[in-house]
Amino acid sequence: MFPTASGGSSFTVMLPGERATARFAAEIALALEPGDLVTLSGDLGAGKTTFARALIRYLAGDESIEVPSPTFTLMQSYELPRFVLVHADFYRLSGAAELAELGFDDLPAGAVVLVEWPDRAAGFLPADRLDIAFTLAPQLSPDARNARVVGYGAFAARATRISQLRGFLEETGFARARRRRMVGDASTRIFERLALDQQSVVLMNAPRRPDGPPVRDGKPYSAIAHLAEDIAPYVALAAGLRERDLSAPAILRADLDHGFIIMEDLGDDRIVSDPPAPIEARYEVAVDLLAALHRRKLPHTLAVAPQLDYRLPRYDLGAFLIEAELLLDWYLADAEPAPTNAVRADFIALWRDALDPALKAFPTWVLRDYHSPNLLWLPQRQGIARIGLLDFQDALIGPAAYDVASLLQDARVDVPESLEVGLLSRYARARLDDQHFDAAEFAMLYATLAAQRATKILGIFARLDRRDGKPQYLRHIPRLLRYLQRSLAHPALAPLRAWYEANVPPLNGL
Repeated sequence: MFPTASGGSSFTVMLPGERATARFAAEIALALEPGDLVTLSGDLGAGKTTFARALIRYLAGDESIEVPSPTFTLMQSYELPRFVLVHADFYRLSGAAELAELGFDDLPAGAVVLVEWPDRAAGFLPADRLDIAFTLAPQLSPDARNARVVGYGAFAARATRISQLRGFLEETGFARARRRRMVGDASTRIFERLALDQQSVVLMNAPRRPDGPPVRDGKPYSAIAHLAEDIAPYVALAAGLRERDLSAPAILRADLDHGFIIMEDLGDDRIVSDPPAPIEARYEVAVDLLAALHRRKLPHTLAVAPQLDYRLPRYDLGAFLIEAELLLDWYLADAEPAPTNAVRADFIALWRDALDPALKAFPTWVLRDYHSPNLLWLPQRQGIARIGLLDFQDALIGPAAYDVASLLQDARVDVPESLEVGLLSRYARARLDDQHFDAAEFAMLYATLAAQRATKILGIFARLDRRDGKPQYLRHIPRLLRYLQRSLAHPALAPLRAWYEANVPPLNGL
């Protein structure tokens, strides 16, 4: 335990009745992450247990689940879809020393803890927490409550964001919408589906990306790799794609300063089956979309809002290399023997040579994450508009082969080699009369960029495990290694293939 921090960020919510309390509980539930601590303060009858019950039922997705007060059991655990939640009541504690006896120091890893009567352990709760203090408001109605929300320590910024999102939803008319968190990606963004009357929309909650530590030339990784820092690129690309009759979501409202977007709901129908496997007819349309897009002359600058433009960065050598180096920094972090400075220098030199043709290729939009998790199937639309586009905020100006490789060597889905070759041929046929397309050159660029992408993602998935505590991504490693072998078989990549066979497990054992 650590001493309680002073200060924090706070706001107050008026709750006229139980329905408002349930909506407020859902707001807090949507903001919770594994390991969070929420303390509930207030006198007897102030509404703490009512709030806790609503929050647990929301997270469980079951309004009928029994949520008894833990006054006598002191702690009650719930196995919820996103995490374990422990509901504790300290009212009967005689002092903080009893916390250890209660087992408060041995909670499941990543459990969210909801504590009533936290004052019984004053001074011994973790510094980073969200406190919600309930008070009666009889002047408004017998059931009315006021809730003062205070974020302490690292929770201060998150409490501020909860308040900002409340304001955005009030302003846009969605404050009373039914909210459901959607399955997200590996980023810090949170997606929700909002249902109000007969309308369904999607909320993107995308806080500004903080700069990390400088890693090269005084710049953080995100700047070198040209990762979007805010939602302006997403808004710009969504409009740019829609202007070209492609099915990016319509942006209904956007708060550029705070990073909130309400956009068209394109549904949940994917281009893969369940369990995930490519649906060939849908992959064919996804390939046709890329071929059609790459035939066009595309601008490098797009409008975000009146008098505000966004210029797509170039996929330059620095971005390609720092992505590839994730393999050295994370995937090979525990390799035996560890890569020496000479081995690292050889890796960088080989990739510099291999990437030179890609840097000289005719430029187009590289959506960068054009793969099955970000592509929807819209059967009610026609032609290539049947592909719904979701994730493109990190788009760059670069070689066309990158997005084709992203689709056909999907890190999360096995794409059989026969299907990959057939779809590559389909793409090439669609561009044969394009003056900027050469089939042999494209095949070489495809292999190069597929290898670079697999190299990068091996590092990213290892980093998600080691740094972010997300080991579930490791299950994709064998697939990535198979793709990498497939790409490195191209004759132009023979020097790189030799380096990988000498230095990357398990390729060096083959």
